[in-house]
Amino acid sequence: MGPRVRSLTIGIILAASLVAVPPTSGQDLESWDSGLTEITVQFEYNIPFGGSHDGPEEESISSGSNETFELKISGIDVLSQDAEKKETFSITATITSRQGIPDPLSSSQNREGDLEIPSIFDLVVDISEPFGPMNAGTETILTVTVRNNGNAQDGVAEVDVRDDCPLLTTDSGLDALLSGNIESGRAKDADLRITASESHPKRHCDITVSVTSKRNGATGTSEDEVRVTVEPPPTGDQGSGGQDNGVSETNDSIESNLSAPGLGVLSIGLLAALAYTNRIED
Repeated sequence: MGPRVRSLTIGIILAASLVAVPPTSGQDLESWDSGLTEITVQFEYNIPFGGSHDGPEEESISSGSNETFELKISGIDVLSQDAEKKETFSITATITSRQGIPDPLSSSQNREGDLEIPSIFDLVVDISEPFGPMNAGTETILTVTVRNNGNAQDGVAEVDVRDDCPLLTTDSGLDALLSGNIESGRAKDADLRITASESHPKRHCDITVSVTSKRNGATGTSEDEVRVTVEPPPTGDQGSGGQDNGVSETNDSIESNLSAPGLGVLSIGLLAALAYTNRIED
């Protein structure tokens, strides 16, 4: 989405018509009895909602002409204001001189208008990250949160769940997001249960959730994606058997690494036996 501060542009008509008769209304900026002389007009602005303005401060209007000036209002944080809220802005135009000569009367005219905050619809969906890999034949739960970042009440009209693993299934838990509305600045969440078939191979699966705004239609769609890793099912008893075999193989390996008795050891034993026999005979 764009920045929080939006610009509101308002085109206004500030015209001076040189006529032979006075205007019918003293508040009518479109007609000003300026005679046959050029007039210089100064403008003052009163802008609501803490906004700033970009418009002429002073303009000269030649005799017999109509001039149109544009006022640009900006710097209003529309997301901090309630949608469709109205406040009055005003423009004051004062004649300061006629034909270059200061006007002692300094006659002024004032115009007012309503400045309305537009409705901003901005739903954002977020999927929680999985705690870790899941095994084939098991299930896991992801929390899906929808936050209303706009300035008006909104809700979820449609929710869509997609994945790229055919042996992965999801339940209808996200239908809970369709009920009720979400106030500005608030959020709603629901759980999505994911089940992997027992025959699911080891694979990374991308899961995408998209939601559509009730107020903004298809243009108000938001989506998020998360990756779930599916591992083979746990080995169970076979795993422990494999561990015992590993220990046995390790012991065998340790024993096989010990040196076998050599000829030197056998020779010493034989000599000791002969010496013992000779002592008995003596």
